[in-house]
Amino acid sequence: HMLTGYDHLLFLFGVVFFLTRFVDVAKFVTAFTLGHCITLILATFLKITWNFWLVDALIAISVIYKGFDNNGGFQKHFGRASPNLLAVVFGFGLLHGFGLSTRLQQLPLGDDQVGMLMRILSFNVGVELGQIAALVVMVGLLSVWRRRESFARFSVLANNALMAVGSLLLLMQLH
Repeated sequence: HMLTGYDHLLFLFGVVFFLTRFVDVAKFVTAFTLGHCITLILATFLKITWNFWLVDALIAISVIYKGFDNNGGFQKHFGRASPNLLAVVFGFGLLHGFGLSTRLQQLPLGDDQVGMLMRILSFNVGVELGQIAALVVMVGLLSVWRRRESFARFSVLANNALMAVGSLLLLMQLH
């Protein structure tokens, strides 16, 4: 999933874009992961599903949201502070986990409750390991880029690109 889960990776890229301290990266990624794990496990185990195209469209909106927030959109366009980022990241983690659950439920999971739970957990562990690997690369590249003058000049452009790609993902899912 992590190789084709570019919506997941784009959202995480937006989350860690301005985070400079390891403790902050760990805090926000943990909030996302907890939300992600809760809905992945519960929705899959309880067989709660929805139209996966619409769930993926909402996930695309989370990517747009993060680019908008990173560019100070709430302050510029609404004259107010951004919503609590930790709560937002946790909420979007719930959404992303539900998206994974809708995809996972398309696979044969069997009716054995213990076996199914083990398959869900092993899938979740694989996703989390992929997420950690991707985050190591993202955070490393961002920390190197932040030391260059180009970061200040291109950070708005990078987040505009994040919103544009999120918009394309949204259109693809709605189409």
